[in-house]
This record gives sequence, C-alpha cells and structure tokens, in this order.
Amino acid sequence: MKTDHVEYSSFSGWIDPPADVLPPLAEDLTCEVAVIGGGLGGMATALRLAERGQDVVLLEAEFCGHGSSSRNAGQLASAPGGDIQLLNLLFHKKMPALARFTGHATQYVEDLITRFDIDCDYEATGNAFAAVSRWQMGRVRRAAKILRRAGTKVKLGTSEELGIPRGFVGGMREVEGGILNPGAFTRGVRQGVLASSARVFEQTKVTDVSRSEGRVVITTPQGRVSADKAVLATNAFSGEWGITPKHLAVPLWVIEVETEPIAPERLRALGWTSRSGLITQHNIMENYRLTSRNTIVFGVRRIERGTGFPLPTSEKTPDPALVEELAGAFATRFPSLADVAVARAWGGWIAITSSWLPIAGQVGGNVFYSIACNGHGLAQAPYVGTLIADLIVDGKRPEDLDFLWAEKPEFPRPVMMNRLGLRTVWTVDRFSDLINGSRRNARKGASPVA
Repeated sequence: MKTDHVEYSSFSGWIDPPADVLPPLAEDLTCEVAVIGGGLGGMATALRLAERGQDVVLLEAEFCGHGSSSRNAGQLASAPGGDIQLLNLLFHKKMPALARFTGHATQYVEDLITRFDIDCDYEATGNAFAAVSRWQMGRVRRAAKILRRAGTKVKLGTSEELGIPRGFVGGMREVEGGILNPGAFTRGVRQGVLASSARVFEQTKVTDVSRSEGRVVITTPQGRVSADKAVLATNAFSGEWGITPKHLAVPLWVIEVETEPIAPERLRALGWTSRSGLITQHNIMENYRLTSRNTIVFGVRRIERGTGFPLPTSEKTPDPALVEELAGAFATRFPSLADVAVARAWGGWIAITSSWLPIAGQVGGNVFYSIACNGHGLAQAPYVGTLIADLIVDGKRPEDLDFLWAEKPEFPRPVMMNRLGLRTVWTVDRFSDLINGSRRNARKGASPVA
C-alpha cells in the first residue's frame, strides 16, 4: 500500500476547523453551572442544562469538537467497548445494565441527528466484531453469547452471512448503531449549543479548578468563572488539575488513516454489502469502515501512552512509521486493494479506565465528572453528559447513571497501560497473526486427500 504522499493533519481528516471560532473568556463571570470541555460530552451537558433553564457557561481550550469527538472512526457502537469476556468475568451482574446503557446511548445520538437535522452521512448499518482467524471467531462466539444474555441485539455468522469483506472469517454484527462522519456530527452539535442559551467561550484554557466559600472557581488566563456547580468533561485531559481524582484514566494517542477514493466496482468486489464498520478481535483492535466518499478509514492497531500534563495537542501529527504499519495491515486484510494509496492521516487522545467501564462521579458536593468511554465515546460521552445534566437539575440520579457511578473518587492504578505493557500486548497480537497466517498458508498448500 502506497504511503508516499500522505497528508498529515494535526486536527482531523473528516472536517476542517470551524471558521467561526468564538473569542476567549476575558472577564470574571458567575453562573449556576460551569462545564469544562467542549467535546461531545461537554457540549451535550451544556445543551441539556440550557434546555432545562440553567444558567450555564461552557469553556473550551481550542474550539468545540477539537478533540477525539471529531477525530474518531465514526462507528456508532451499541455494544460495550473492551474485552467482553473480561468485563463479564469482573462485572457479571452489571452486564444487563451496561447493555441497556450502551443501547440507550446509541439511540440518544440518533435522536440528536434527527432533532438538529445534522447532515453527517449517518448509515444505520450496525458494526461488526470481525474475526481474522478461527481463534478470533471463537472469541466472537463467546462474546455474542454474553451480549445476547445481557440484552444486546447481535447477529452471528460467516462473512457472507453478515455482508462483511470476504477476507474475514466471520463475526458478530450489532443490529443497532452504524457509521457516520464524526466531524460533521460534532459540528452539528456545536451549532446546536451555540444556538442555545449557554454562554460558550472557546480558546479558553482552564489553568485551575478550586473551591472558595462553597463555590467552584475556575481560573483561565484572562478571567475567572464562579459557579454553584461544575462538570469536568475533558476526557483524556482531565489530569491537569489537582481536583481531579488520581488514576481516573490513562490518556492514549490513537491514529486513523484514510485511503484515496476507490473505484466503486473494486469496493463491491469485497463483498462488503452490509457496509457495517469492522472492529477486529485483537487485544488492540484494528478498525475499518467505508465512507460516503468511496474511501476506507482504518486505524488504531498500536497506541501511544501519554506521559505528563499538559498533553501535546495542536501540533501533534501521526508517526509515519505507524501509518506504514497500518498500511501493511490494510494490505493483509484487503489484498485486492494493496495498490491503493493512503491519502491522509490524523490522531487524537482518548481515555481508558482501569476497569474498562465508563465512569461518572462527584468530587465533594458540587463538582461532577464523566470520562473514559474506552473507545466508544461517540455514543456514550454525549449520553452520559445528558444524564449528569439531569442529575444536577433534578437532584436524583438517572437509572442509566447508577451502574457507572463511582461512590468514592478512588481508582486503582491501571494494569498493562504503561509503555512496556502496551508493547507486550501489541507483540502478542502480532505473534497471533503470524501463527494464524502460517496455519492458513498450510491449509492452502495441503493436498486435497491429506
């Protein structure tokens, strides 16, 4: 696969930055609720609060949608993220609540698209847990059994039965959810927030969050906000202030790349009739999806651990070596498209929790937080934000918030999330690919009568 003329973006390949970036906060303000972070989670929180009559201020360091909200693969998942078998082992009793939560999150995003008439190329295709080997297919079957028991609608089958590319052994397709342009979706949500009564300040980096006389005081370079309550909706960037619980999540840098446009007849030849987004069953997944512009977006496979705050943002672009590795994986999964070139590449920070469950909670009596939807934030982050807004207004925790609520803001150190651990997990995935590839080649070369 050609990587000679890749456009490396420090933002996203889905959409250009907005032309109407708002000015920063330049005075001292008071409000009922301050929301820090203008990603999908923060915007959904501010939007819901404004709709429910709250005086809300939203602060964003760059512009709303600058982070992973606009940079992800655009796969709207209705199933939980992470290792389903491990989640079931550790949180067996919570699985039905988790399945209900993820299903409702997907429906919430679909409702947002309809309510704001957002043109984001949404296709209700579902997404597939795609197996690249018989071993991964066994893992998929076990995951399907767990999810069905929990209440998630899934379909198990071969690649032909699911309508996914023939290069995959088979998989499990989520019946709900689908694929969309996350940049366009996030921009549509931003427009909804800007049209609301929320006071929005972009280009406003928060330097400190503290308490004074029972209020939350948020400090920025040119002004302060004094609020009755505050919501931390900063995902991977939440470790910048002392008020944030320790070990809340680990920031990880992941990348996505996009091919040049591919002739429609070549895409049809893949057998990808469902157009479902694909997630492989490696320990560190690979994702693949079609777009409305006849390209394929794919990514992850290897991840980079963030160390220290603040995290590098505006100037960070993908490592060309990682783009080369992803291109090699693409050629393996889609050998008929091995001659297709990579057109662009971008990356972003996501947050992973030590439990692989999304988390929401409260610090003291008036600071709320939600974080780390573990790669499934496109659906879950805005839904959690809405639930927190309802909690603030009603004083009663919504049912879907109960199972992910942290009664105490205390979290263990994450296991295997340091650089050595991530490298080890990646090595195990590559060894598995090598072994399964050798087995496939052996079967192809075997005598018909052997």
